[in-house]
Amino acid sequence: MTKVKGLRWVIISLIATVTVINYIDRNALAIMWPSIYKDLGLTDQEAKENLKYILTFFMIGYAISQMVSGRIYDKIGTRRGFVMSIVIWSFSSAMHGFSASMTSFSALRASLGFGEAGNWPGATKSNAEWFPIKERALAQGIFNAGASIGAVISAPLIAFFYLTFGWRATFPIIATFSLLWLIPWLIINKKLPKDHPWMTEEEREYILKGQQVPVAANAAPERVLGWSELLRYKQSWSVIASRFFLDPIWWMFINWLPFYLYETFKFDVKQIGYFAWVPYVGAAAGSFIGGWFSGFLMKRGYTTSKARKTAIAIGNIICFPALVASAYAGSPLVAVLLMAVILFGYQFSMNNIQTLPSDFLTGKSVGSLAGMGGMSAALGVLVTMWFVPWLTTGGNWGPFFMMGAVIVPLGVFSLFMLAGDIKRIEIKS
Repeated sequence: MTKVKGLRWVIISLIATVTVINYIDRNALAIMWPSIYKDLGLTDQEAKENLKYILTFFMIGYAISQMVSGRIYDKIGTRRGFVMSIVIWSFSSAMHGFSASMTSFSALRASLGFGEAGNWPGATKSNAEWFPIKERALAQGIFNAGASIGAVISAPLIAFFYLTFGWRATFPIIATFSLLWLIPWLIINKKLPKDHPWMTEEEREYILKGQQVPVAANAAPERVLGWSELLRYKQSWSVIASRFFLDPIWWMFINWLPFYLYETFKFDVKQIGYFAWVPYVGAAAGSFIGGWFSGFLMKRGYTTSKARKTAIAIGNIICFPALVASAYAGSPLVAVLLMAVILFGYQFSMNNIQTLPSDFLTGKSVGSLAGMGGMSAALGVLVTMWFVPWLTTGGNWGPFFMMGAVIVPLGVFSLFMLAGDIKRIEIKS
């Protein structure tokens, strides 16, 4: 039997790749919206209000799926879970090209959100299965870099397809990418590390030994925890609360950056394609460096708790002043460079926050807690998103950035207050 060295890195590379595709599908509507809403006969303010409603339906589907998908992935495994998610989101993405009303856009956006959300608890669970504890933040960083790279690629790629084929044809074209991804996923991801026939014995032993943690003598046997049981632990609330406050920062740019460039600097779709990718280069760098940094600290003797909290604090210290400065950006270049700093800091810390479910729990419940955190994140996005048309009335986007600056310390404070010592939770019988 042929053995593959470093098989765990092949698996996380596949997940990063499908996350790139996830963001290409997700960003297409926002990037092409300045053209779409004109075809639909809307004014600028009507376009903002309608986009708010369409994005609301996306986030509702996304929030529901974070809870449901995390639970499903814990039940059926990541291999089949990703298939389920991708079939749903590919179909939904393709059908956007046939939409002709706000109602159909909203319905398709909800189903797209439901499918795409499974990517996140699925990736967190897969990292817990395939990586030792000290490498999980780096693995999460590689996966999260896929989101950033997808955002980098999507702006020029969508602009190219739009200019070549129009917005209606662009949606079904990009929907095929994720379906093609399923072929290598099903071939390579045959089994978990314990039983995978392609894995070397050296890597198998390295992974399984690195996943072991000391367990108290009176600890309950490993099992899947229900949602109500997970909510009994303050550590679960640290994930839920921090993501409620901090995730909206990412979505502020995913959902509204193209419209900001259009309204503030009068950009068309082609110009948006030239500029909108820049902030996500910073995000990709933050994903890699933030994931590497906490692992580096652990190798230097830091505890898991101290390494995670240090990385989270540094990322948000970077993020906060850049959000304040963005409110006063006077040119598109300065604006997108400041946004690159914001998203660098955000991803530097978020990698470590998203790794917390696998620090607190075993693989049997990681997907469920990750999903609960994801649902909380989606609810936070819903709350903040409804303020955007009001905050930006008249084309003044300064209050939009100040809103982001306000929620950063709230997220950090809630995590530090509730997480305590970051280590495996001793589950009560």
